[in-house]
Amino acid sequence: MMKAFEKLTEDYPPLARCAEDIIAAFEIIRDSLASGGRVYTCGNGGSAADSRHIVGEMMKGFLKKRPVTFDPETANKLTPETASFLSGKLQGALPFHSLTAETELITALCNDVSADIIFAQQIYGYGRKGDCLICISTSGNAVNVCLAAELASAMGLNTVALTGQSGGKLAAFCDAVICVPAESTPKIQEYHLPVYHALCAALEDYFF
Repeated sequence: MMKAFEKLTEDYPPLARCAEDIIAAFEIIRDSLASGGRVYTCGNGGSAADSRHIVGEMMKGFLKKRPVTFDPETANKLTPETASFLSGKLQGALPFHSLTAETELITALCNDVSADIIFAQQIYGYGRKGDCLICISTSGNAVNVCLAAELASAMGLNTVALTGQSGGKLAAFCDAVICVPAESTPKIQEYHLPVYHALCAALEDYFF
């Protein structure tokens, strides 16, 4: 699994300075999943797209095939045709969910309460001790992301951040903070993509 991180720093040498933090983030996410926890992601704008991209890589095969074998109890409750079809099509999944996906809830909160709590509300509702929250913010100062991270930490969730060079306010609330070496939003986002792809590859390698 470490090959993913070695390739990352080979392809993007400036990210070598983040290597320890990337591995720390991997270990936090891995341990949350291994203990039965779920992983939530959040961010705004391009970072919202990144948060959903991560889910897409983890809820189905990314670089590996993830064949599914039903346990006998489940298989016996399916028709043979359905069991055969699903076992040939379904792929092993890791329980990731993007907090940017709940459009109805987010718009209701923005309209009725406050846009600042769109992620914190979901952490309060979904989050359980031992789960993990991945926060993505190029500035590290997005209020709605920081509030979610602070609440998650207080509730006993593990927290990981992907930010820019300064780390911003978000760094104070997260167990592992990956501060990529860039200051402009586009460049930070360019670095975030290979970082989370490496994390996804390592997680897939570990669990499958």
